[in-house]
Amino acid sequence: MEVGIPCKKEIMNCPICKHGQTLPGKTSITLSDPAGVTIVFKNVPALVCDNCGEEYVDEATTGELLRQAKAAAAAGIQVEVRSYAAA
Repeated sequence: MEVGIPCKKEIMNCPICKHGQTLPGKTSITLSDPAGVTIVFKNVPALVCDNCGEEYVDEATTGELLRQAKAAAAAGIQVEVRSYAAA
């Protein structure tokens, strides 16, 4: 899964398989760090290839995921599964 790739919210040819097109969809993202903090975000907006399933999350969403993960780690959370919600 590619994270942080700038992508438009429109159909594009998949740069991985070269055969499919990406369509708006949802994915799950798992972020973890060496300190043992693991956060799983479900229902993250992404572009998903209709051929190979590769997922692309845009920069703004990636930044928000990282912000939320840092806040959770600062609050002492070790493991958490949450539904994505943009701030």
